Amino acid sequence: MTTIPLTQPIPNRKPRPRGRTLMWALIAAFIAVNLFPFLWVLVTSFKPGSEIYGAETAFRLIAINPTVGNYRTVIDKGILHSIVNSVIVSGSTTLYVVLVASMSAYIIARCFFRGKVALMSLILGISMFPQMIIVGPIFNMFYQLKLLNSYWVARAYSTITLPSAVWIMVAHFKRIPLSVEEAAKIDGCSQWQTLWKVIFPMAAPGVFTTAIMTFIAAWNEYLLTLTLNSVKDYQTVPVAINALRTQFSILWGEITAATIVVVIPTLAIVLLFQKQIVSGITSGAVKE
Repeated sequence: MTTIPLTQPIPNRKPRPRGRTLMWALIAAFIAVNLFPFLWVLVTSFKPGSEIYGAETAFRLIAINPTVGNYRTVIDKGILHSIVNSVIVSGSTTLYVVLVASMSAYIIARCFFRGKVALMSLILGISMFPQMIIVGPIFNMFYQLKLLNSYWVARAYSTITLPSAVWIMVAHFKRIPLSVEEAAKIDGCSQWQTLWKVIFPMAAPGVFTTAIMTFIAAWNEYLLTLTLNSVKDYQTVPVAINALRTQFSILWGEITAATIVVVIPTLAIVLLFQKQIVSGITSGAVKE
C-alpha cells in the first residue's frame, strides 16, 4: 500500500537567467544614454553663465550657485509670446491637415479608379522632397498674395505634414469593413452622414494619431517660419530659440531654459495621450 503525501514539496525557484539580466542592463544603459542630453539641458538651465564654461564648473551635475535668472531672461525676451504663436500655427495646421487628409484618405481607400497606385506613389514622393526645394516657390507665392508675416504660414506647413497624414489615414480607413457603410446606407444615411457619423468615429484612433503627429511636426518646424515670418511678432518657438545669441557668442543658459519651457507643452500632450497614440499606430498595422 502506497501512501500519498498530503503536502507537495515546494520546488526551488530557479535563479534568474543571466541573459535576462544582461538584457535589462542593456535596456537601462540605452535609456540612460538617451535621457542624458535632456538631463544635461535641465541642469544647464539652472547654471549661471560663469559656471557653464570652464574645466571645473562646466562638467558639474549640480550648479554651485543655481539660479532661475535664465528663465526670467527668456520670459522677458518674449518666449511666451512665441509659444502662443506656435500653438496658433500648429493648432490651425492640425485642424486643416486632419480635415483634408481624412476626406482624401477616405476617397483613396474606398473608391476604385485608375492610377490609385500612381497617386499614392506621388504622395509618398512629395513627402520626400527636401524643404529647401519648396521654400523658394512658397515664398514667391506668399509674397504675391501678401501673406508674409502672418499666421497664414500654417498653410505652408501643410505641404510637409499632409502627405504623411494621408498615408496614415488610408491605412486606418482600409481596416473598416465595407459592411458597416452598407448597413448605414440601408438605415437611410447619406454619404456625408455615413462619413461623419459612422466612419470617422470608427477611425478615431487613426485620426487622433494623425493629429498628434501633425501638431508635433508643425511645432518643431523651423525653415518655413524663418523664411516667411521675419517679423518678431509672428515668430514661432524654434526661431525664437535660434535668436538667443549675440554677435560673438551663444547664450547657452538662455537656450537651455527656453528649451525646457518649450518642451513642456508637447511633453504634456504626449504623456496625456500616449495610450491613444499607441492605439492609433498599432491599430493600422494589422490587416484584417
